[in-house]
Amino acid sequence: MNTEIPAPVVEFEQLIRSTRRGARLARLLAQQQLQVWGVPYGCDFSDAVTSIVAELAANAVLHGHLPGRDFALRLVLDDVLRIEVSDARGERRLARQPEAPCEEGGLGLLLVEELAARWGVTERNPGKTVWAELPWPGTSCRR
Repeated sequence: MNTEIPAPVVEFEQLIRSTRRGARLARLLAQQQLQVWGVPYGCDFSDAVTSIVAELAANAVLHGHLPGRDFALRLVLDDVLRIEVSDARGERRLARQPEAPCEEGGLGLLLVEELAARWGVTERNPGKTVWAELPWPGTSCRR
């Protein structure tokens, strides 16, 4: 019989104004929360997470903005770190565009695909949530 108690799931969630300044704030909040969870600033994992948050938040502001609506940043730490950015525009679908990376859609989602173990889009009402998952580095995070 396994008597080991699983580690609790830890979450961080914040509504953020859907502006360029808000997208920058999302990146900074993610970076700060990682430090609270013991991941040092500047390590490979921290850099990957903040790059993903920066891209998803920028997309939420640029493509998912509706007047008067904020976007949400959510980080969920279990065996993996799940990054979620939710906005109010569900009709604007994100797509991987490897054949035309310099057109609208840019290189950002290719970056997310490269850095994350998995990523995707989930519909919600209203809008959508774009999520990415990375394996938690534990004590192996290095600068």
